[in-house]
Amino acid sequence: MNSSGRLSWILTMLLAMTVLACGPQTPGRAPAGSAAAAPAYGDIMVEGSIGDASNLIPLLASDSTSHEIAGLIFNGLIKYDKDIRIVGDLAESWEISKDGLVITFHLRKGVRWHDGRPFTAADVLYTYQVTVDPKTPTAYAGDFLKVKKAEALDDWTFRATYDKPFAPALMSWSVGILPKHLLAGKEITTSPLGRRPIGTGPYKFKEWVTGQKIVLVSNPDYFEGRPYIDGYILRIIPDTATMFLELRANGIDRMGLTPLQFTRQTENNLFRENFNKYRYLSFAYTYMGYNLKNPLFADKRVRQAIAHAVNRVEIIDGVLLGLGKPATGPYKPGTWAYNPDVRAYPYDPAKAKALLAEAGWKDLNGDGVLEKDGRPFAFEIITNQGNEIRAKCAEIIQRRLSEVGIKVKIRVVEWAAFVKDFINKRKFDATILGWTIPMEPDLYDVWHSSKTGPEELNFISYKNAEVDALIEKGRETFDQSVRKRCYDRIQEILAEEQPYLFLYVPDALPIIHARFRGVEVAPLGIGHNFIKWYVPKAEQKLVMKP
Repeated sequence: MNSSGRLSWILTMLLAMTVLACGPQTPGRAPAGSAAAAPAYGDIMVEGSIGDASNLIPLLASDSTSHEIAGLIFNGLIKYDKDIRIVGDLAESWEISKDGLVITFHLRKGVRWHDGRPFTAADVLYTYQVTVDPKTPTAYAGDFLKVKKAEALDDWTFRATYDKPFAPALMSWSVGILPKHLLAGKEITTSPLGRRPIGTGPYKFKEWVTGQKIVLVSNPDYFEGRPYIDGYILRIIPDTATMFLELRANGIDRMGLTPLQFTRQTENNLFRENFNKYRYLSFAYTYMGYNLKNPLFADKRVRQAIAHAVNRVEIIDGVLLGLGKPATGPYKPGTWAYNPDVRAYPYDPAKAKALLAEAGWKDLNGDGVLEKDGRPFAFEIITNQGNEIRAKCAEIIQRRLSEVGIKVKIRVVEWAAFVKDFINKRKFDATILGWTIPMEPDLYDVWHSSKTGPEELNFISYKNAEVDALIEKGRETFDQSVRKRCYDRIQEILAEEQPYLFLYVPDALPIIHARFRGVEVAPLGIGHNFIKWYVPKAEQKLVMKP
């Protein structure tokens, strides 16, 4: 799974970038600034995705594909700009009271939903109300539950009042605002908007063929201006090797490359002349999480032993081909919340064996597998289909754990079934997944013990009273030095307890067809100005059918 710079830890990657590699100006294409390369409306962006969406109502979505599509259809009140500064979206401006307890938003006038109805503060109030409704199965209610009172003062003014200062308060209103006139008084979980959403965003929903594609068309009345690119198609291609063949054959225009594809398979004239590549350390990390309700993982010495038994440098060098850094916790290295001084777990099989012995695991029958109370140490790692890197990580972990007496099976599951039947139902021993790291460092949704319910994000069932208290303290002050101390201590605890085996922070490796111009690299990522991307008229090749 992956998160949103809005509320979720599961959205599309929010990318803090230093661009290390960019494709050159392609031969035969009009140079930037020439009349032939002028911005023009038209063409379609076709992107590859290994997973299908599940629900296109942002409040109900918990996977990256759903959030990626919903992010083009819906708007929040505010958003991050390219330099990770908070700016208005559906809100033109806002004021925060001196005590930090009241936020008053002044909304844009003249904004319309895709069905033509006007957007007003009543839609914001409804979004708040349905989010905090206990009957709504959402992972994202926590921030809004901090609101003491929410009011639509008039059609263009919305006010949120809090009991006490709440650091993530402002950015919590970046959540996608929902249309009251289509949802109020109805059961949101069965709403047709889950399959045919209506928003205020730059793209309108057109078609969803399950397991094949999702099609969007540009919104000519978008309040920030009509997007240059007429259409967006997300093609569902569950295997990255197949997706790469589609890229090579011009069946898609954009995908995230694997390290092998980035370093070797695209280093030829075909790709140099037709595509641009980018590389930067992503706001994301990959981990192996344990189902802490499984007695196998109840003893932290076992989890610490596994951390010593797995060679993360081997994974980064062998699987990522060096395109990433070791992860030590839930923050990106170099950001203000990151703690570089937590307990480390260098590769040390002898230490792993000693810790396992301390925890009572011994090979009593000489078969190479540890036992305790008559039970062999054997478990299954599940991960999602189509992610070759995670599958290879699982294989390396399997091999290294066998060397210390732990037997591991690997199961690779199709994405929708993986989320619905295994993760949401807690039917797994351990899983290899990834989280996107939001700009706001609040850890509540993933690590607080209150978020272990069905379909919530603390699906490993981690509970620690001190971590809970630190998360709450960190979100109840605006003092960054106090928040820093809270998050440093949380990282120390997570490093000690090892509820996750934190593996690596990968480099993002997007590739985009060179006919698309206007791609601008920035701290937030390359997608921040997508409505300004364009294809010069002479180079356009696809037409959106009515």
